[in-house]
Amino acid sequence: MAETSKSQIRLHIGTSGWSYRDWRAVFYPQNATANTYLNYYAQHFRTVEVDSTFYGIPRPSTVENWFRQTPDDFVFTLKVPKMITHEKRLQHCEDEWQRFLQIVSLLHHKAGPLILQFDYKFEFKPFFPILEKFLRDHHGDRRLAVEIRHRSWHQEPFYEMLSRYQTALVLNDLYYMPRLVRLTSDFTVVRLLGNRKQIPDDFSRVRIERGADLQWWAGQIRNFLQRNLEVYVYSNNRYQGHAPATVGTLLRLIQENGP
Repeated sequence: MAETSKSQIRLHIGTSGWSYRDWRAVFYPQNATANTYLNYYAQHFRTVEVDSTFYGIPRPSTVENWFRQTPDDFVFTLKVPKMITHEKRLQHCEDEWQRFLQIVSLLHHKAGPLILQFDYKFEFKPFFPILEKFLRDHHGDRRLAVEIRHRSWHQEPFYEMLSRYQTALVLNDLYYMPRLVRLTSDFTVVRLLGNRKQIPDDFSRVRIERGADLQWWAGQIRNFLQRNLEVYVYSNNRYQGHAPATVGTLLRLIQENGP
């Protein structure tokens, strides 16, 4: 990656997580240990999506260690804890939200968007007013992105609400959701997710060919950049089998027809 100031970087592309033993001797050195993974990772990519925060708010010492191990222009995109999104469904969760924000603040300028990911039971009709209230109350706290996994949300009132609160719609490539492009903020988040059943384990190699899909996404991302959006792109292992290879291929495809 060419050297540039952080203010000039508009494409942030990396993987969903970094703590995978299957990457040893493939992406990490054979003798790498878990406490050195992030440092090795940050030599290749300048952003990562943190999936572990979905399962609970991390300790301050953990987040401070993430900050120390990464370069100054590194960006962490964190998933909001499921206690907030799945268990409390955005209601009566002010204490948890504020604790989470305090932890995020320990990343200082390395803190990227926060992803509010919802499951397939989170439907439009009962939850639209609840999500709207949450965004109305908290859209100024951080850059927020919403990922929905039920088709009922794909309608204009939802998109208009996201635009009103400058919240990004996560563009997810998930096998049972329509793959679409809708921009609702000055940034966007792309998540390449795949199908857990197709690749339940062994993340050491590419196991599914997705050249056409990656070419399509490369074209979309080039378009986003031409429109001066800031773009965050993350692939998990289950998209092809080995997320670092997916990201490397996608980045090459993006660069083929543009800087």
